[in-house]
Amino acid sequence: MPHRRPFWQKVKMDLKAALTNDPAARGPFAPIEILLTYAGFHAILCHRIIHQIYRLHIPVLPKVLAWLNRLMTGVEIHPAANIGGGFFIDHGNGVVIGETAIIGDYCTIFHQVTLGGTGKETGKRHPTLKNYVVVGTGAKILGNITIGNDVYVGANSVVLTDVPDGCTVVGIPGRIVRQKGKRLHPAAALDHIHLPDPVRDLLRDMQDRVDKLSEEVKSLKSGEPPSEEG
Repeated sequence: MPHRRPFWQKVKMDLKAALTNDPAARGPFAPIEILLTYAGFHAILCHRIIHQIYRLHIPVLPKVLAWLNRLMTGVEIHPAANIGGGFFIDHGNGVVIGETAIIGDYCTIFHQVTLGGTGKETGKRHPTLKNYVVVGTGAKILGNITIGNDVYVGANSVVLTDVPDGCTVVGIPGRIVRQKGKRLHPAAALDHIHLPDPVRDLLRDMQDRVDKLSEEVKSLKSGEPPSEEG
């Protein structure tokens, strides 16, 4: 569960996360630019207010405000979603965060990300993201699953099962590639170009084996002993 912090402390953490994670947010006027022009920051700020109203058990109003928030920012967050401090939504458009989603501290998600359910389940039916999770553009994390600390979900991945701490997930369905268990520098967290590709590595290994077998067949046909290399 995200830490119970005062409202303004979480907002300050959100602002700091935007300054840290967005390379475009530079210079003495960067905080003002974020406050005035960043839809992702506006979306989480509005959600924090809406969530407080939701917790007062006021009917209808939180849903109406969440709908207005979506119209203004392109980000759909259910009023009940529980989100920790230091949350950064880069660009934001198309992000969907479901009712029972739980997001820890210092998480970053990109546009077109969905934290959704898998059907008509009741109870806890959306993902839990622990701390320092980065979710790349277009990724889908579905169901009541837990994404561990320091996890990186590659762009357009579809994650349907729990992910342990310190892993990278890529592909459809998501495949886990173990990391060394230590959190990378925030700038490295935003690098979605150099993520591991287990399918590519497997195909490359298969190609190497096929090439080796072809060489052995040629050697047998020519009467020469096969090469011992490889």
